Amino acid sequence: MPGFRFSQAWREAEQRLLDAGLSYGQGTEDAAQEAAWMLLHCLGWPLLESFARLPELQRRVVPEAVLQRLRELVEQRVRTRRPLAYLLGEAWLHGQRFLADERAIVPRSLIAELLDEGLDPWLRSEPARIAELCTGGASLAILAAQRWPGAEVTGSDISAPALELARANVELHGLGSRVRLLRSDLFEAFGVEARFDLVLCNPPYVNEASMRALPREFLHEPRLALAGGDDGMDLVRRLLREARRHLRPQGVMVVEIGHERAHFEAAFPRLAVHWLPVSAGDDAVFLVEAAALEGDA
Repeated sequence: MPGFRFSQAWREAEQRLLDAGLSYGQGTEDAAQEAAWMLLHCLGWPLLESFARLPELQRRVVPEAVLQRLRELVEQRVRTRRPLAYLLGEAWLHGQRFLADERAIVPRSLIAELLDEGLDPWLRSEPARIAELCTGGASLAILAAQRWPGAEVTGSDISAPALELARANVELHGLGSRVRLLRSDLFEAFGVEARFDLVLCNPPYVNEASMRALPREFLHEPRLALAGGDDGMDLVRRLLREARRHLRPQGVMVVEIGHERAHFEAAFPRLAVHWLPVSAGDDAVFLVEAAALEGDA
């Protein structure tokens, strides 16, 4: 037999990952998905098109050299516990490829799911100015620029290394003339007059107890982009306070807080927000209107 069939190579890789007890959630959801991504990468096949054709690929033969590369990649993943996106140098979000490495967290924001619908009915018109805070590798800033081609988009981050990666991604997507990158601690470097129709933010929101329990895979990501203090709300408190001055009257802000809704509501019991349904549930992303921030946040 000239080599394993696709289905055999895929299941062998999946079983090795399962036996190793790895953790997922950084671009893949489980061992089967991760093993398929590894195999397709080693074959050099286009990822998204091939994922859509997995049932018909099962009987294709995998050359011995590809099988060896796959096994080496699997063992590297098991040995190092590095996220697969870092091992491959790329991640996929909402059908788009992004460069990925330890300078920023692996792109996976749930906010990406909401952009196609244009945040209807919350945005009253096409946004002219958009800011993405805590931009990391700039995936959301890029997706927003693609969704609203007429908008000015600014992606900001406090981390200089993250912004280097962001620049590479902006260039990859040919958006250098439309996506501005700024080193800033939230709105600090924007200037007092900066106003936006839409602000997006996936801030560090993991509470301290959860940080201590993170799987090894997540410890490869920058702590700065994950840790949100005792209750996970340290940066969110500042974000809501500062956003009052930087949203236009009809503007909105969309914020991801993962599994921290209980901590959020304890910290902001009087703030009126709208919880937006995403694949992870109805309590991971909220939208707040500018008018709501004029009261007590």
